Amino acid sequence: MKAELVELYRFRELLAAMVERELKIRYKNSFLGFFWSLVNPLVTVMVMWLVFKLFLRNGTENYSAYVLSAYIPFMFVNLAILDSAQSIIAALPVVKKVYFPREILPLASVIANFIHFILAMTVFFGFLLAVWASTGFTTTPFTWRITFLPVLMLVSLSLATGVALIVSALNVYYEDVKYVMSVFLYLAFFLTPIMYFSENVWYALRDKGSFGQFAFVLFHLNPVAMLATAYKKTLVPPGPIDVGGAEGTVAALQFDWALFSVTCVVSVVCLVGGYALFNRLKWGFVERP
Repeated sequence: MKAELVELYRFRELLAAMVERELKIRYKNSFLGFFWSLVNPLVTVMVMWLVFKLFLRNGTENYSAYVLSAYIPFMFVNLAILDSAQSIIAALPVVKKVYFPREILPLASVIANFIHFILAMTVFFGFLLAVWASTGFTTTPFTWRITFLPVLMLVSLSLATGVALIVSALNVYYEDVKYVMSVFLYLAFFLTPIMYFSENVWYALRDKGSFGQFAFVLFHLNPVAMLATAYKKTLVPPGPIDVGGAEGTVAALQFDWALFSVTCVVSVVCLVGGYALFNRLKWGFVERP
């Protein structure tokens, strides 16, 4: 793997050019350009706020900020994986004629989406500032926990890159892979605490005894679910959560560092294992019809 990394570094200028190309062509001939990356999450969060805050009367303060803080990272992972799935097949005629490290293709998709992710997070902080201003600058939403954000983004990038390498390589041999991932990521949205909270899961399962505790841990072994919870607790000051039912509004749970450590390990294993699998399969790309 060291030799592949050295080779990848040698072609770093090509990777940079591919990332620039990805950024330019995404919104080519679009009037709003990059702002489409922001319109989607903002409109989605507005609809969620309308449904959960107004129609279902969720009493959680700063509900929109909680949802947006988890939705933006989820969309980064989602788009990075789906965009990279077709990256090798789309460039197969070039791959068969010209030599370059094949991993540049999915990596360019992941990095381009990561740049959009960073820009979207700056808009999120603008959103927090606007909310703060609307309350007369009484209680600042910016706490020391925000310094943990780079760690979360690095873990998210590792996870997305590892899965993207696996999916892009397997999709060359089995084109069903991209459809399976589309369904999986669609279902993952509902199994990830974006519209709701870990506290909802905890209070729904706590009466189930040891099975409930096991199910709660199993739920958060999903690295995307644990990352969504981590982003919420990092970016938005913790406050009472409305979990509904007889419990009503409850105090936020403490951040589970043990489960987050598992997420970090899974993400790194995914990155290293994904790159190893990609390198094993990439030499067969030129033999595909």
